[in-house]
Amino acid sequence: MKAQIEIYTGAYCPYCQRAKALLRERGLAFVEYDVQREPARREEMLQRAHGARTIPQIFINGRHVGGCDDLYALDRAGKLEEWLRSA
Repeated sequence: MKAQIEIYTGAYCPYCQRAKALLRERGLAFVEYDVQREPARREEMLQRAHGARTIPQIFINGRHVGGCDDLYALDRAGKLEEWLRSA
């Protein structure tokens, strides 16, 4: 089963760019929601991320990862693959 990765972003966000770069380096496809172009997505993000307002907010198989630093920490700890396998 392929992991579903969702990332809420903004156009000029350097942390969003870093997070997407890591996902691309790992060969992972993701769905991107631009909260600046689609303001309704911001409210959706706030609800799903339990009030987290910063971007990016990343979800793997519906599970909240957090932001860019959280994604990199997960990768460094060798746990990203585990999250990708969990459904």
